[in-house]
Amino acid sequence: MDFVCGQAIGRSFDPFRRKFFLWISLGNGLGVLSVFKYLNFFSENYHILAEFLGVEAHLPLLQVILPVGISFYIFQSISYTVDVFRKEIEPESNYLHYLLFLSFFPQLVAGPIVTAKEFLPQIRNPKSFSEIPLAFGVFLILLGALKKSVLADHLANTSDFAFSHPKDLSPSFLWWGVLSYAGQIYCDFSGYTDIAQGSALILGFRLPENFRMPYLAKGFSEFWTKWHMSLSGWLRSYLYIPLGGNRKGGFRTNFNLMVVMLLGGLWHGASWNFVFWGGGHGLLLVMERLFFKRKENPSVGSAFNASFIFGYVVKLKLVLLQLFTFISVILLWIFFRSPDFTVSLCYLQGLFSKNGIITIPHAIFLSTAWCLFALVAGHWIGQKYFKTNAEMEERLENLFRSEWKVIAFGALFSLAFIAIVLLSAKGQPFVYFVF
Repeated sequence: MDFVCGQAIGRSFDPFRRKFFLWISLGNGLGVLSVFKYLNFFSENYHILAEFLGVEAHLPLLQVILPVGISFYIFQSISYTVDVFRKEIEPESNYLHYLLFLSFFPQLVAGPIVTAKEFLPQIRNPKSFSEIPLAFGVFLILLGALKKSVLADHLANTSDFAFSHPKDLSPSFLWWGVLSYAGQIYCDFSGYTDIAQGSALILGFRLPENFRMPYLAKGFSEFWTKWHMSLSGWLRSYLYIPLGGNRKGGFRTNFNLMVVMLLGGLWHGASWNFVFWGGGHGLLLVMERLFFKRKENPSVGSAFNASFIFGYVVKLKLVLLQLFTFISVILLWIFFRSPDFTVSLCYLQGLFSKNGIITIPHAIFLSTAWCLFALVAGHWIGQKYFKTNAEMEERLENLFRSEWKVIAFGALFSLAFIAIVLLSAKGQPFVYFVF
């Protein structure tokens, strides 16, 4: 349907006809997503509301299986018709090319979300074998497997237990649990993205970068430029900007931020937990915009530029902002991870009041501690040497061009492979496979 609508939009010069086929496409994609993912959620809530009001409710609950990767490929398909409507790309004439764009297997199940204007030109202009950076592709696959199997799966043992028994655990155990989940979801999701990017690269395709050390963000807007970058970029381009972005005054800007983040939360799953998680981030973005946005003041800056004290005050403010951002993000992860709202509130209460008595066993503490230490060390190394994938690729390519190419390649990849085999925990499903 989207392929046909794209053709119709591209061939037409009549504004009404173009909008008509765009709305057909959007209604089709969002309708499919709503039926499979959200119809039962709205039906259940309608029944609850009807029972509260004393009204009879007759909405059926469907027994359906959620199609694999539906949240990702629906958004990708929407990007195609919108980009054609905006005249940013030409409509695709080859149906097999369109199907390849929509079902490209490395990132189909859990992203990153790839827009049509990023991927379709790569299909039309394939790379020759000599242009493919094979070493970097293999490196990304091993890096992703290391993050997933060695770090995320070990951390999952702690976080799964903590979120299964929040009433019985001590506050220190619960804090370790939420820190473990923060590390787990990052290593799990970014690990999958690394594997997807590496697999695609070996096949001659470049996928967009999806993570850039998000836990080092100094503010919530910066966090969303570093976490799940393909989703935040999609929401900005295809939802926030069409709603008006920041072009219609302060109130409208804040309203748009809240709408985008609420829908972004709901995109992750049909649950009030996800709505609250998205709304929490939206509220923090609005608060940051209203109260914490740094304003440039050249006169003040020049007057204090040489001041030793002023420099340290600025650094302290940035450190505190970074710490506040990190703590807020990990506390909101509680709503993302918990099965329902009741468990979320129970977990939050347990963090700050001593309800449970079970303390964290020494073995679990050590396992969690070394994983979190590795994650911190990885962020430090990344911040210092590999701030972007492009920078990482350039450094590796320079290493492999040297006279030590064979030794460096063999040693690096052998060590990574051995670590994956020897240090892997019991395998866990990827977190984002459920979305």
